[in-house]
Amino acid sequence: MEKSKVSDILDEIGTLLELRGENPFKCRAYHNAARAIEGVTGDLNALVTSGEIRNVKGIGEAIAEKIAELLSTGKSKYYEELKASLPEGLMTMLKIPGVGPKKVKVLYEKLKLKSVNELEAACKAGKLEKLEGFGKKTEENILAGIEALRRYSSKFLFSVAEKAAINVFEVLSKQKGILRAEIAGSLRRKKEVIGDIDIVASAKKSAVDAIMKMFTSHPDVARITGEGPTKSSVVLNTGINCDLRVVDDAEFPFALNYFTGSKDHNVRLRTIAKKFDLSLNEYGFSRTGSEEKRGKAKKIVACKTEEDIYRTLGLSYVPPELREDFGEIEAAEKHSMPTLISEKDIRGTFHCHTSYSDGANTLLEMAEASQSLGWEYLGIADHSKIAAYANGLTEARVKKQQKEMESLNQKWSGFRIFMGTEVDILPNGELDFSDNVLSTFDYVVASVHSSFKMTESDMTKRIVKALKNKYVTMLGHPTGRLLLQRDAYPINQTAVIDAASDYGKIIEINAHPFRLDLDWRMCKYAKDKGVKIAINPDAHVVDGLLDVRYGVGIARKGWLEKKDVINTLRLAEVKKLFGIRIT
Repeated sequence: MEKSKVSDILDEIGTLLELRGENPFKCRAYHNAARAIEGVTGDLNALVTSGEIRNVKGIGEAIAEKIAELLSTGKSKYYEELKASLPEGLMTMLKIPGVGPKKVKVLYEKLKLKSVNELEAACKAGKLEKLEGFGKKTEENILAGIEALRRYSSKFLFSVAEKAAINVFEVLSKQKGILRAEIAGSLRRKKEVIGDIDIVASAKKSAVDAIMKMFTSHPDVARITGEGPTKSSVVLNTGINCDLRVVDDAEFPFALNYFTGSKDHNVRLRTIAKKFDLSLNEYGFSRTGSEEKRGKAKKIVACKTEEDIYRTLGLSYVPPELREDFGEIEAAEKHSMPTLISEKDIRGTFHCHTSYSDGANTLLEMAEASQSLGWEYLGIADHSKIAAYANGLTEARVKKQQKEMESLNQKWSGFRIFMGTEVDILPNGELDFSDNVLSTFDYVVASVHSSFKMTESDMTKRIVKALKNKYVTMLGHPTGRLLLQRDAYPINQTAVIDAASDYGKIIEINAHPFRLDLDWRMCKYAKDKGVKIAINPDAHVVDGLLDVRYGVGIARKGWLEKKDVINTLRLAEVKKLFGIRIT
């Protein structure tokens, strides 16, 4: 069992205990243990086998035994018994934005509500108004949350869909007879939210039946919804629909291009093809007006790759991330496609957290993990004091952390921890730390973490005012959205980007898969306004540093090049950017 799965189960045990009304300290112990497991940097199996897992802060004897059971059997008797003791629908109710374990416990005990549908009916009947701590506004918020939950029910985070797709693809691509294979669809286009998974492959005809059999019998398949000689469809254990299409190798570039999409991009390509008296579909090129059956038309232009398809149409190759009919066709016609940033361009990152605030790992652990990635620097931006829920730093603790950073930096040559803070933007646009404190940091990330329900005008003014502060370096997660959980707060993004441009501020792409904010649609505008971008993982554990790659995907989708992103700068260049004397 993967470390992340162990952590998820421990966290869920804590939640189940909360629903049962168990001792708060016991509940918290499991939540803390889940975070501790996330922060484990060594091999979890080895730690359990040696018994050293008991030396990890937050892991007691009882929890250590449950971790060992999970790793050895893939199950936990205690966890299964807890789940069986409560209606399954209670955990689904917890997915409603703003509805936590305490609320669900009250709803279950007082109103005997066991499902989202029952909760919806109770809200519409006004039954929650009679409960202490609830009211009409609570009912309205819950109903809005239920609507959002249903709206998001058929969508998945990119990170979740990608992992599910790779599990299938890695087995598929190794099958005998496979010639070429790619994950297509919105995953290949790096969309932030995914509807389903598309896999396209070419194979020898003699191997197709065995390939389809392998696909439909994969361990991750929950049920088969379609099975045929060229296409099979399944639903994976994650709930994601997954399609596999197998074509002749001559058709592979066309199928890959077509099933990568987007629909609007494909329509533009077919329109251009007509200018060349060609018809383009997922099988190939044919002459316009051909009356031969679809898919059987004579292939008049042989294309071995997607690049050949675009070349035939007089276009530069369009990277998959840009295929959204968002100006890429015009750029391809002018042969002025950008050279998009890539993961190998990243030399470090900013906006990461440590155990000083709500992170699971120490400064040293985060720094060493960054160095193992080949980075030249790491920016730590723990929370400011008002963020009590995240163990925000007081002025005294800031000094303590900065002293440790200085000590660590003296030990390294060619690597540096940059001393930052994630300071809260208060509702009036002021910042949580005074200018005197802000002046002690190498850089400052300013973010909104509260009072989301302001008007668009007031929220925009709030953020613009913060950007005027001379000590603010960059704006964190600009819209505050949590994908599939919470919509962006009302904000005029254009006005905020304009202000960042006017005041010389950086805007981050928060690379955490729950955020991916700045939205890719606004990246291009920021680029045009000369606003530099920082790709920040908002990492709270060492593994979270790897989330930078999701941010790179969004940056590519937003037309960003190496020169647009500060993470591509060398250490000396970042020092200069932050006004630090180079020694």
